[in-house]
Amino acid sequence: MKVFVAGATGVLGRALVPQLVARGHEVVGMTRSASKQDLVRSLAARPVVADALDPDAVAQAVASAEPEVIVHELTALSGPMSFRDARHPERFEGAIMTSRLRTEATDHLLAAGRAVGARRFVAQSFGAFRYARTGGPVQTEADPLDPNPPGAMRPVVEALLYLERAVTTIEWGEGLALRYGGFYGPGTSISLAPDAVMAAPIRKRRFPIIGDGGGVWSHIHVEDAAAATAIAVERGRPGVYYVVDDEPALVREWLPALASALGAKPPRHMPRWLGRLLGGEMATLMMTEVRGASNDKAKRELGWQLRYPSWRQGIAQGLG
Repeated sequence: MKVFVAGATGVLGRALVPQLVARGHEVVGMTRSASKQDLVRSLAARPVVADALDPDAVAQAVASAEPEVIVHELTALSGPMSFRDARHPERFEGAIMTSRLRTEATDHLLAAGRAVGARRFVAQSFGAFRYARTGGPVQTEADPLDPNPPGAMRPVVEALLYLERAVTTIEWGEGLALRYGGFYGPGTSISLAPDAVMAAPIRKRRFPIIGDGGGVWSHIHVEDAAAATAIAVERGRPGVYYVVDDEPALVREWLPALASALGAKPPRHMPRWLGRLLGGEMATLMMTEVRGASNDKAKRELGWQLRYPSWRQGIAQGLG
């Protein structure tokens, strides 16, 4: 099929495009920067340059590609974000821009897809830290999201909800929103690269365990996330899917294991009151109360198989 990937040079786009090409698809990759056209070509896709927040530019780019499927992988989350930044994520420039990409750019891509007669639309969402903090430690797509997220997190949550509703309710095609877990692996914030955004503070012991470390996180290796996305381009009913690995993990288990894999000393421990003072409410909840997610629906309905079913295997073999 003809597949249009918006965000082809991002972390997931760089893993996804080669997989789509390997599956026999003709891929056009959109990037905002003309200097990244060679990167898109190196992935075996045809580049097109457009600002995702410019509706006319997006319409023209999509029209030139005439895709059957559009994949929305646009984010702007590169750059450092420290533990203390978690107090005010709404001030983090990357988060602000990413929320615009999840609202305004989603509208532009949907309008362009409808205009050219695309029949399928697959979009990047995010599941972690959004689940209701009730019930068991692992949630499914049928379980409620947190009705009262921390105030600093609300703009991010609202943008994600907007994207999911807009995509999964289209009438002119099939819309799927993939709620990825936390990415790790080459090119992500958790890798062996010396400038990896999250790995750096872990090596410096600036990413502490707060309270009992009882928060449950769901991870996904970037190659496995790309594999699920490539399958979603081809099949799967409209709706929301959690794209996570098989083993939701307690912070007090995965963070020391990751530190060891990175060659770092074990993370420091911090009482909950101090964590709230330094990192804010959101960081404290992330470390102590959040729930993980089940991938049963994605594996069942997409026929998806993971290369790294567990983060334990992934951090030992797949950090790059």
